[in-house]
Amino acid sequence: MFHTWLLLCLFLWHVVGVFDVDPDKVKSVSVMEGDSVTLHTDLTQIQDGDEIDWRIIPEHIRIARIKRKIFNTYDDVLDGRFRGRLYLNHQTGDLTITNITTEHTGLYQLNIITGKKTTNYFSVTVSARLPVPVIIRDSSQYSSSSKCVLVCSVVNVTQVTLSWYKGNSLLSSISVSDLNRSLSLHLECVDDSYSCVVNNPIRNQTKHLNITEVCQPCSDFSWLIKDYLLGCGCGFTEAVIRLVVSGLVGVAAVVVLVYDIRSKSVGQKTREQTSSLK
Repeated sequence: MFHTWLLLCLFLWHVVGVFDVDPDKVKSVSVMEGDSVTLHTDLTQIQDGDEIDWRIIPEHIRIARIKRKIFNTYDDVLDGRFRGRLYLNHQTGDLTITNITTEHTGLYQLNIITGKKTTNYFSVTVSARLPVPVIIRDSSQYSSSSKCVLVCSVVNVTQVTLSWYKGNSLLSSISVSDLNRSLSLHLECVDDSYSCVVNNPIRNQTKHLNITEVCQPCSDFSWLIKDYLLGCGCGFTEAVIRLVVSGLVGVAAVVVLVYDIRSKSVGQKTREQTSSLK
């Protein structure tokens, strides 16, 4: 988010310096790619003598005009990037750009002549659609103290923030300025309360962790060695403790079973001896 606003400030600074734009007359508008955006004139009703002129800066090219209540859009300009996307409100003169793309990002100028001339500007920022983050287990990275390494990644995005959460608590976060970044998280025994979130100033996408899909949960006995070899589940120390405890329980069970068998055998011999004496 910081990078987005920094770029916007630099852009506005360039525009103000080059084109002598009053920053107080610049309205910032953020929109997601594929959506529609409406730039408002703040007029309630166009009069016969009113003239409204919409242009894009820095090219200073007219894209729409209303004069003597004749409505015109010029959507073939700038290599046709506005073709089929421009609409004028016949009551207010508001300009709507539909199915907007990132190439429509820029500064728009509005000139209104109603006896006197008024000029305003709209700084339109179009953000690309956000993909859903991907969570995988990275088996190439683990240690004895951190058995499960989860990696959250996003591709083909820019100027976003990628974050790990546990419930509503932020665990770690990075700002992504290039097109392919990942955020790793070293976990031991985890649950499904973790999530990875990618967001820009407009929207966010969340991927909730399904631990059974990416990492074996902490399990008992037969799975302990497999958990350790896969780099999943519990740490080595915990795995050894669980294995030892499970082994002791097994040995105890065998001892009890042997004792029970011997007790039954001794009892049987005693009864046989008693019967023979009679």
